[in-house]
Amino acid sequence: MCLGIPGELVEFGKDDAELAVVEISGVRRRINVGLLADEGLEPGDWVLVHVGFALSKISEDEAQAVLDALKELGQQYEEELDALRASDVG
Repeated sequence: MCLGIPGELVEFGKDDAELAVVEISGVRRRINVGLLADEGLEPGDWVLVHVGFALSKISEDEAQAVLDALKELGQQYEEELDALRASDVG
């Protein structure tokens, strides 16, 4: 299953403005934020991440609501987190 998961922007790439690091449930992952170039993203902003791309900027409240709903999926959510942990850039 592929899920869109909220991630908090931690930092932007030094050599490529379209790359950033997000933290998703304690796991740091490098993603592409190029689709949101006009959003004025800053560290601390929340984005919805799907297959390595930030698809939309969301509020912290919306991010928390989505995370809460995903946690209710149980095993499927845990499997997504395991896949994220395998690509942790921490």
